[in-house]
Amino acid sequence: MTSYLRALHTHPGPGLAPLPLEACAQALGLDGLALLLAPAGTGVELVQSFGTHSVALEDLQLTQGQGPSRDAAQHGALHLLPDLSDPTAFAARRWPGLPGAVQDLGIMAVFSFPLHIGVIALGALTGHRIRPGPLGADQLADAFALTDTLAQVIIDQAARPQPAGGMLLDEPGLLFAEVHQATGMLSAQQNISCTRALVLLRGYAYAHNRPLLTCARDVLHHRLRLDDTPGGSGL
Repeated sequence: MTSYLRALHTHPGPGLAPLPLEACAQALGLDGLALLLAPAGTGVELVQSFGTHSVALEDLQLTQGQGPSRDAAQHGALHLLPDLSDPTAFAARRWPGLPGAVQDLGIMAVFSFPLHIGVIALGALTGHRIRPGPLGADQLADAFALTDTLAQVIIDQAARPQPAGGMLLDEPGLLFAEVHQATGMLSAQQNISCTRALVLLRGYAYAHNRPLLTCARDVLHHRLRLDDTPGGSGL
């Protein structure tokens, strides 16, 4: 962890190389880790993940439109949720219906660290565990050090000229790009706004208890037809 933080400080390239999320997760005692960015004026984008359940966790939050990752990424809120099974915990009050669905994925604890510089929200680093339990003092210190350094690097990279259509991270693409593509397709097909199209797609995924990304792929491959009318959706 220390060597990687030092490398981040002195990274000379035009973009931030992909994070070794597996090594970071192991250092923090986590079973999965996800990096999300929140570019100004846009939604939260998952750009890297490690762990069997990480994409499913972010998919669920995108479907419901709520969750610790989104709060951390967009509003700079720190969320440490060591036991999602506790019905009196903050998570149950803040995001009704989410903790139980997260547990159904096999996740019992979630920790979302905001990436921010002052009041500027940049994204989030969200980790999870399949067993309940808090992070230790050293693990928290490492997580704060990693997110602080990563936020500074993102700000530094944003100030540099970027290739046309380029990203801050040398990634092959956004992990939920197909959701955006399906939203655009639905918008054109139904002659509705992209906002309404995303609501339509999310509503179908939620009602049928299916991952949003799977539904988006079915739309793109014409396996799923969604109509913006009552009872107008189907396979």
